[in-house]
Amino acid sequence: MLAADHRLRDSSAFRRTVRSGRRAGSRAVVVHLLGPGEGTAPARVGFVVSKAVGDAVTRNRVKRRLRHLVREQLSAVPAGCEVVVRALPASAALSSAELREELGRCLERTLTRGATR
Repeated sequence: MLAADHRLRDSSAFRRTVRSGRRAGSRAVVVHLLGPGEGTAPARVGFVVSKAVGDAVTRNRVKRRLRHLVREQLSAVPAGCEVVVRALPASAALSSAELREELGRCLERTLTRGATR
């Protein structure tokens, strides 16, 4: 579980990050990154898992797995950044190791190469 200060909760922050941030995608996830922002606020992360991924049980399982994987990689995200992780339907069928690899690759691309929309 992510600490409360690392959670992205308001819809305006989600929209701002998705519209203005850098983006990197794979077959299972799309990572949007905006920042770093002002000050020393911690990095904040939000998740989008649509009904296309599966039923409620499947969506919640995917969201829990992504939360766990992002928590492991949160130290690589600079303070003040906002990250939105959007799960695609293929994410439900991947193992945790495959999902970790896809998420890590997308996160790294947004951080290092400045992937563009």
